[in-house]
Amino acid sequence: MDRAEPADDPLYEASREVADAAEALVDCWNRAGQNSSPRLSALQVRALVAVRRAPGANLSRLAEMVGASVPAASRLCDRLEAAGYLRRDRAAADRREIGLSLTKDGADALLSLSERRAEDLRDVLRHLPDGERAVLLAGLRAFTRAAHPPDSAPPGSAAPRIAPPDPAPGP
Repeated sequence: MDRAEPADDPLYEASREVADAAEALVDCWNRAGQNSSPRLSALQVRALVAVRRAPGANLSRLAEMVGASVPAASRLCDRLEAAGYLRRDRAAADRREIGLSLTKDGADALLSLSERRAEDLRDVLRHLPDGERAVLLAGLRAFTRAAHPPDSAPPGSAAPRIAPPDPAPGP
């Protein structure tokens, strides 16, 4: 795919601004993960989220979903299983196949992280006037739709949900 030089590309500046905003968002997102309990690495979180989205996935599928080799995914599962967040079960259809599932502690860890991230993002959103917050959320919804068209979602995945803005406070 040919890419236009920045001076010739009308979307270049917009893409740079989105990249800067994404960097700020990812920084906020990662800080929440570092300040939550239990502390999980970004790869551990990705693995738990992948298993939540595709319960029963095998090790090869998990490796594909998190962008790791099968041996690395196996070691990752070893650590998550030892921590009590993940369970390996024999598949009913093929007893040689191992399926992965979250334990209650694994689901609780993801819920705790999600709540911490929402709190940190809420702290940032408080600095935006209501109108700017509504525009931001509308833009994020549009971006999510463009980034995850309905026909491109892999099986078992879901596009991130962006909640509607809080109603404006009354007088």
